Amino acid sequence: ETGSEDIDILPNGLAFISSGLKYPGIKSFAPDKPGEIFLMDLNEDNPRAVELRISRGFDLVSFNPHGISTYID
Repeated sequence: ETGSEDIDILPNGLAFISSGLKYPGIKSFAPDKPGEIFLMDLNEDNPRAVELRISRGFDLVSFNPHGISTYID
């Protein structure tokens, strides 16, 4: 509903998607909904985005993701 802002695809085919970015002055379709991170496995026959659960203690109310990147150790 609020659209994806960025995507990062790992070599193993897992895709992380940030969603819910809000800019001041631009209409938001879900102004009271915090941002989200989704995971999609591109190796599946019918991949679908699944919302990742964010740990407790994280400030979800102000979560407004802009971009995403991953680090592989």
